[in-house]
Amino acid sequence: MQKAISILLCILMLASSTNITYAKHFCGDYEMISVITIGEKLLTCGMKTNSDTCGDETLESHDCCKNKYDNVEIDDDYSLTYDSVAINIPFVKSFVSVFVLQQFSLNNESVNYYADYDPPPIDKDIPILYQVFII
Repeated sequence: MQKAISILLCILMLASSTNITYAKHFCGDYEMISVITIGEKLLTCGMKTNSDTCGDETLESHDCCKNKYDNVEIDDDYSLTYDSVAINIPFVKSFVSVFVLQQFSLNNESVNYYADYDPPPIDKDIPILYQVFII
């Protein structure tokens, strides 16, 4: 989940720094064309009008057709902030000694910690006491 959010935020940061624009072309009140472009691109439906309200010009040069641009932007005062990091020297020493140096130990023999262990003497012979025998 965190990786997906990180990737999404990276794409948003890249899009905002490259001036990605969502451009829409309206003829009257109807949206005719919508595209994602880099920068502002002039969109047109390619039709000429014959009505008296718009004149004899193409639709992109009068008020019947409009282009609307939505830019993905970041603030102009964006700056990377650095936080101070305090290194705990005793923690680093213990981490290195436990996890790093232990991997490169010269002694590869397995240590048997219970080789010199003598069990306590048996006070009672339990199988005889409870009459339990393995058959």
